[in-house]
Amino acid sequence: MTAPILRYFAHDHLPAGVLRDTSEEFGVLARKIDNSLPDGPEKSTALRKLLEAKDAAVRAALDLLGESE
Repeated sequence: MTAPILRYFAHDHLPAGVLRDTSEEFGVLARKIDNSLPDGPEKSTALRKLLEAKDAAVRAALDLLGESE
């Protein structure tokens, strides 16, 4: 069964470029974790913290967009 949190790793809605690329890398890792580790509280924690890291990285990538303007 796929962990429900994986829906937050979707990236297709982001514009092509650094935002989508950054988010996509985290999504790849999230799916690997979900597919390779047994369900349980530690896996849930790992995915939740990875989501927090993804959100921070995408926000950091927003600064790159401001530099190109």
